Amino acid sequence: MNKIDLQGIGMTSRRTRERLIGRLIEQGIDDPRVLEVMQELPRHLFIDEALAHRAYEDTALPIGYNQTISQPYIVAKMTETLLNGGTPERVLEIGTGSGYQTAVLACLVGRVFSVERIQPLQEKARQRLRQLGLRNVQFQHADGGFGWPEKGPFDAITCAAAPEQIPPELFEQLAIGGRMIIPVGGRVQELRLVVRTDEQSFDQQVLEGVKFVPMLSGSVR
Repeated sequence: MNKIDLQGIGMTSRRTRERLIGRLIEQGIDDPRVLEVMQELPRHLFIDEALAHRAYEDTALPIGYNQTISQPYIVAKMTETLLNGGTPERVLEIGTGSGYQTAVLACLVGRVFSVERIQPLQEKARQRLRQLGLRNVQFQHADGGFGWPEKGPFDAITCAAAPEQIPPELFEQLAIGGRMIIPVGGRVQELRLVVRTDEQSFDQQVLEGVKFVPMLSGSVR
């Protein structure tokens, strides 16, 4: 597990963070690695100061550009699901956003390759991860639907925006035995786990209903 550098970062009370962890446990999150990282990681660092008092609520919050920082439960669920297949060495993240999910992953896996279409969001995320001493993340400003083929194949893929259908490029970049967790749909969405069983075959499982921002094409500077 990669250590977080918390020097110089103001922290909320441990009791506040423990309440969040208690809610995650009540909702079925039981991987001790995920729970430990989410207790230690300063979520307030990833949102605007005006919303910092809500940082440890189990809810999504706006981060600008019509995007949100995901609900902690969803971050925990997606991370735990990826780790259930073993600790991945190379993870593709579609949608850097605030960088919170990126940081959780960076603490738990070998390397993270994070793609974001909105450059100002990604630059803020890059600064936050540098502040936390997390150096195992590479960033790309690009359309996430195309993945990052030059860096593939990936042991795991996670996505923070919902396409109507899973882009074929993401299937192609998933290694054999790899796991992808992705929200799919329009007004009605479902969180899916995709496992690549061989060169041509993929098993898909619906985990639960969710509500993510839609996956959009094109990049924004």
